[in-house]
Amino acid sequence: MADPERAVLVGVQRSKDGYDPHLEELTRLAETAGAALTGKLVQHRAAPHPATFLGSGKIEELRQLCYETSADLVIVDHDLTPAQQRNLERELDLKVIDRPGIVLDIFARRARTHEGRLQVELAQMIYLLPRLTGRGVMLSRLGGGIGTRGPGETKLEVDRRRIRKRITDLRREMLEIGRTRSLQRQARREAQLPVAALVGYTNAGKSTLLNALTGAGVFVEDKLFATLDPTVRKVTLPNGRPVLLVDTVGFIRNLPTQLVAAFRATLEEVTEADLLVHVIDAGHPDWQEQVESVHEALDELDAGDKPVIHAVNKTDLLPQIEARRILHQVGEGVAISALRRVGLLNLLRRISQRLPQPYVKVRLLVPYAHARALSQIFSQGRVLSQDYGADGISVVAELPRVQARQLKALVGRSGR
Repeated sequence: MADPERAVLVGVQRSKDGYDPHLEELTRLAETAGAALTGKLVQHRAAPHPATFLGSGKIEELRQLCYETSADLVIVDHDLTPAQQRNLERELDLKVIDRPGIVLDIFARRARTHEGRLQVELAQMIYLLPRLTGRGVMLSRLGGGIGTRGPGETKLEVDRRRIRKRITDLRREMLEIGRTRSLQRQARREAQLPVAALVGYTNAGKSTLLNALTGAGVFVEDKLFATLDPTVRKVTLPNGRPVLLVDTVGFIRNLPTQLVAAFRATLEEVTEADLLVHVIDAGHPDWQEQVESVHEALDELDAGDKPVIHAVNKTDLLPQIEARRILHQVGEGVAISALRRVGLLNLLRRISQRLPQPYVKVRLLVPYAHARALSQIFSQGRVLSQDYGADGISVVAELPRVQARQLKALVGRSGR
């Protein structure tokens, strides 16, 4: 097994209070990508340098740090322009990866299904295209590694024309996948199955929650982006109504636009859901910023106005008074611990209350000559009461609106 690449992390910090949550998150991203961290460097300035991201003095300091720690690459906590990335690589004579690049690398490691790999490759191609000029020599010298793995790694030195053609081909394949997903969602709607999508910041506990509620057996790991591919499972709510729960890819601060575009078919599971369950990591010191990042991502997907329940997770790690304070701040919320299976019944009850109610309550008199309609009522809805009389069976039931109209037409008149 090859030794991990040695990386120095770089950030620009506007305040000087010492703790930088963004650099802490970059540390986790780098570790998830398989890097061995050898050092960190932070420049305090109002804005990054437009040409090189860092000022000349900091570049010299970074060059020395990389030399002393035998670093193989530099990871920058920012979305670098192609020119900034090229200029830094030239100044340091090292590979430089920005925040979108490291996130894309992690997605390439995590993609397990054909759909997931296609989406990651599309995102990589979109990211690579404007960075192709001037990078051929650097990429050839490096020969792979972090930032160059995944479905796109054999295509990194192809010309722009071939990359554009590959992007076109991938988008065509993703359109087909999108159509398939659309047909699946249409089938769910026709079956009157409501959908609740689990959304949240990466590593907030969405997959753990899905497993706790449904026994789905979804892969769970205490790492960023452990889940990429959506998983759909059915669960029965306390009121007896079935609902489909969808586990979706986690969001992150400044989610690369390439990923949002490439994962459009997957993220439509969020935009088409009847209800969002926003899973919040209450044990994280920066949970509020994470919540804001999720809201921004949902707005970008035009899903910001959907009904939402906040599942305030990992409350077993907090004093009760702190958990109550967070619940008060988020508003519509339920305190849970997916790992300890605490508060899950309350969450399911809240989901029952917030889901749209496509079922209607009907009172029907079913003549004995149409007794087969009774079995139809039992199979398609929920019978609340039935009373056998001289003229037939008086039934009170909850039925999907369409089926209720059909049965009324068949039976002919309402019961008393």
